[in-house]
Amino acid sequence: MSTREVPIVIITGYLGSGKTTLMQNILKQEKRKIALIVNDMGSINIDASILNKTGNRVAQVEMVEMQNGCICCTLRDEFMAEIERLSADKSIEAIFVEASGISEPSSIAGAFINYEEMTEDTRVYLKSVVSVVDVDRIYREFLHDLVSEDEAEDGDVINLIMDQIEFCNIMILNKTDLLTSEQLEEVRTGLRGLQQEAEMIECVNGNVDLEVILNRGDFDFEEVEAYSAVQRALNNCEHEDEKACVDEYGISSFVFEERKPFNREAFNKLVDEYPEVLIRTKGYIWFSDDWKHVQLFEQAGRNASITELSEWMSAWSEEELEQVVRDYPDITDDWDETYGDRLNQVVFIGKGCEKAEIVKRLYDCIE
Repeated sequence: MSTREVPIVIITGYLGSGKTTLMQNILKQEKRKIALIVNDMGSINIDASILNKTGNRVAQVEMVEMQNGCICCTLRDEFMAEIERLSADKSIEAIFVEASGISEPSSIAGAFINYEEMTEDTRVYLKSVVSVVDVDRIYREFLHDLVSEDEAEDGDVINLIMDQIEFCNIMILNKTDLLTSEQLEEVRTGLRGLQQEAEMIECVNGNVDLEVILNRGDFDFEEVEAYSAVQRALNNCEHEDEKACVDEYGISSFVFEERKPFNREAFNKLVDEYPEVLIRTKGYIWFSDDWKHVQLFEQAGRNASITELSEWMSAWSEEELEQVVRDYPDITDDWDETYGDRLNQVVFIGKGCEKAEIVKRLYDCIE
């Protein structure tokens, strides 16, 4: 097996966070020969067009444009094929991937880790997953809820931003010049409540030294996955009956589990009057008027969303279920006679929140 010597850096961050500006600055530094993969959801790759205007430096790197899809799902195979092609060029010293603003970094990293494990002779390895964070937006919309009417209609936006923050090993805090030192410290503290281990790099206009990104420890999928406040709560608090777990930042977390379904109307009312002390909530729920579908419930700051996902296995046909049980008998270990695999399991994270009070309000919604 050949030595894996070409680092891959995945750049994530929501639309407008400064990913393309960061890449423009990296391309100007002329420290290493890098290849760049740019993923944009549109039919015309705007980010690649901007990067092409960076100057002569772009002519010295290989840039691959991937559009009409996302590299974490519809373009996954094409993405891995481009990685393999680029890695064959012995002159390339690093490959940067600018992901679409709506990409899920855990899916991209997972696809890459699978590729590494299945391809013994590859020269590439996943070095870092970088989340570019617009600190001004985090301050306004997550910490202080000063969200515009247009943006308030889409609670999924801030939840996606939270997902990108939770799954990374480097956070680039961009646009720090838009906040005072006190406001920036509030942002740091808030982010640490969600992601305690990732290194924070502060900058203005995406101005970060290339070597600062590359000269650090290698990416560890399981370790990074365990960084997030949601995963820590699931790992540490699942069997905590009396109190919520509290970390050194004063952030408490607990897991709520209940087999019985929520009343949809009562739960929606709870969401409308959501406790301000809760800064992040994420988990799977189900409603008494829909025994078929898994619902994803997410909240960040004032934004909350409920999204219909897949079907509970209990809702499958008898023939389908028998086949799955034959192939995966372990699924019956946590099977309920009445509800099957249906389960409300939600992680709650907040500061100054009373677990007993929140649990009571949840049980008021249970049928």
